[in-house]
Amino acid sequence: MGVQDNESLDLTALEARVDELIRTVDKLSNENRALKSQHVTLSAERSLLIEKTEMARSRVEAMIARLKAMETRP
Repeated sequence: MGVQDNESLDLTALEARVDELIRTVDKLSNENRALKSQHVTLSAERSLLIEKTEMARSRVEAMIARLKAMETRP
């Protein structure tokens, strides 16, 4: 095996590694994009749930206040 054959093998191995790295970067980029999208969706859902919880808390507090007011009536 000559020097040129070794260089050719090294270059082939390097090309294969670069191709593998490109595929990995593409995969990670796609995963990152999907996770960012999921994060936006989950953040919006969280905000909605917080808002609904606050509304429910207000309604329960109002009901409790009405019940207490009914207790103090003669």
